[in-house]
Parts: sequence; structure tokens; C-alpha cells
Amino acid sequence: MTVRPFTLFLALFPFACGYLLSYLLRAVNAVVAPDLVREFGIGPAELGLLTAAYLLAFSAFQLPLGVLLDRYGPRRVQTTLLLIAALGCVGFALAPNFLSLFAARAVIGFGFSAGLMASYKSSSLWVPMERRSLANTSIMSMGAIGLVIATEPTAMLSDAIGWRNVFLVLSALVALSAVFVFLAVPEKQGASSAAGFPQQAKELVGILKLPLFWRLAPLLGLAAGVPIAYQTLWAGPWFRDVMGFAPHEAARELFWMAVSFTVGIFLIGVIADRLQRRGIGPMQTFLGLYALHLLSQAIIVFQVKALALPAWLMLAAVGQSAVLAFPWFAARVGEHLSGRANSTINFAMFVTAFAAQYGVGLVIGLFAPTATGYDPHAYVWAFGLFLALQILALLWYLWPRKET
Repeated sequence: MTVRPFTLFLALFPFACGYLLSYLLRAVNAVVAPDLVREFGIGPAELGLLTAAYLLAFSAFQLPLGVLLDRYGPRRVQTTLLLIAALGCVGFALAPNFLSLFAARAVIGFGFSAGLMASYKSSSLWVPMERRSLANTSIMSMGAIGLVIATEPTAMLSDAIGWRNVFLVLSALVALSAVFVFLAVPEKQGASSAAGFPQQAKELVGILKLPLFWRLAPLLGLAAGVPIAYQTLWAGPWFRDVMGFAPHEAARELFWMAVSFTVGIFLIGVIADRLQRRGIGPMQTFLGLYALHLLSQAIIVFQVKALALPAWLMLAAVGQSAVLAFPWFAARVGEHLSGRANSTINFAMFVTAFAAQYGVGLVIGLFAPTATGYDPHAYVWAFGLFLALQILALLWYLWPRKET
């Protein structure tokens, strides 16, 4: 497969811009949370539920999304959904109460549900299999810039114009991104499936029945979903309550975590690309990085303050290394099913991220609050629970069995 560089750029870059905004909107609640708590009087469980509404709607649409991407191609699907996300941002900016906030946040999540999967689908159409890990992580590193913007820069903008006006600005940017995707992305012959919806649904069910899916989904779901939940919501309160940081100090640490994520995800792609040429597959690379992933969380769970900041940076850097499994799994399912194969794994990831965001809030809510925030001991139990689940998922994946 030989593609001109400029065509390849147009096939991937507009989707990367949409993913940047997707990550920005996914993480922005970590910065505006104090404003929401103050204005609407919500507790930790409600804050977790509100932020997780994005992930709930996002994950709920992953399975039909895979069908739509395979049937209509990434360009048309992404354009439509980004326009819906822009409307959700307007709704969030104008929300008068918690219920309205929750509904608008869910609409935003629904609109960004193809943020990464559309780019992966385009990658499967335009990029050779052996270079997809690098292409996919490059797109993710672009998205990570959105995570950087969602920290201290957004906090400064919110201080200047207010959190509601921030969402109106974001709405305009998302709408422009939709126009960019529609006008710039080239169409490729064969990008759309001619199969009817019943056939596509049958093939989707076939993927969900695969033993390999059920072996892989818990591991990848927890590996990627838990860091998403922490970095987009609970890391900020953790810095405040465990480390005693002021809001702007916490925002600064979130900024450096976002930088670490941006650099880390790109380096993961480069490392995987080099190792692939030496016969070391992407899943082997992922499992090696997963050891660092678990170690960093153990330091955070036990609140080893001397190592806490390096541990958070490490978690941010390797927390999305599960991206390496997407092309690996899609190649085993079948290239014509890549949209559905990717979305099934993404579904597992974001269901887990929703459960972690909400579940951490529930556990923290069981402890009496302090004068400045939440009980530091609550984080030990909440984060420790999800660390234990990740270890169990790894053991489940590694358990010897016959492959079929």
C-alpha cells in the first residue's frame, strides 16, 4: 500500500484535530469542577456521575458506531457526530441545573464517540498494517495536546471569562473541526461496506462471541479506562486532598501529566514500531509497559508522597499503552471488520472509565469530608480497589488456555 504523504496527512490530521477536542472536553471537568460544586452544590458522587456522563454516552454508542464506520466510512460519521458535540457544549454552557448539566455532558460524549475510532478506521484504510501502531499513537499524541489545554490554560481562561463562556468557545471550535473533517478528508474506494445492517450486526455479534475478545477486553478495559478516569477527574482532587495543593498548583500538576501523556504516547508508538521490526509484537510491548503502569498506581494507592509526582507522570505516560492492541486485535478479526473490532475494545475501555469515575466517587462519599475536601484515606480504598481489579484482569489474560 503506497500513499502520497499529503494524502496520508489529509486522511489522518483532521481526525486528530477532532480527537484533540474530544480529549479537551473529556478532561475539562477536572478544572471547572470547583465552579460546578460551588454553583450547583453537588457532592463527590454527583461530581463523579456528572463527569462520567460523557463516558456513559460515549461507551453506549461504541458498538453501533463500529457498524456505522464500516458502512459509511469515517468522514461522514465523524462530521455528523462532531456537530452534535458542538450542540452539547452549548447546552452545557446554558444549563440551569444538575439534570441539564448531566444531559448536556452526555450529548457531548455521544458527539465525540467517534473521536478516536474514526481516526483508527481511516488509519486501517490508508496505513500499512506494520506502521499502524505508530500512526495510531501519533494521532493519540495529538489528542493529548487537548489534555494539556484542559489543564492550566483552561483554568486561566475560565478565570478570565467564566466557565460557561469557555464552553461556548469550545462549541465554536468543535463546529469548525466538523467542517474541517468534511472538506479535507479524502474518500477512499472501498471505505464503505455494501453489506446490509443485519449482516453487519451479525458480524458484530460474532466478534463479541470470540474467546479472544473476552480474554482481552477486561485487561484492556481496565488498563486504559482507569487512567482515563483518574486523569480526567480524580487526579486533581487527589493532589488537593493528599498533597495539600492549592487549585492552581493542582492544575499545574495536571498540566505536566498531560505533557507526560503527550510525549509518552508518541514514544510508545516509536518503541512499538522499532520492536515490531525486530519481531517483538505490539501485545508483548504493551505487557512490558503494563508493569510500569501497575507500579505507578501502587505508589499512588499507598500515598508514597516522595514518589507521588513521578508516579503520576509515569501513569500518564504509559496509561494508554493499550492502544497497541487495537491493530493487533483488528488484524485477527479481519480488516473489513476493523471499525467494529476497534469499537468493541473501545466499548470495554470506556465502560470501565465510566465505572471508575463514578465508583471512585461512591467510595469517597462513604468517608466523612474534611474541612478542605475529601478524606485522604478514601483514595486508598477507592484507587486500591481498581488496582486489584487490574491485577486480576492481567492474571485472567495470562492464564494458560488453548487458542481457537
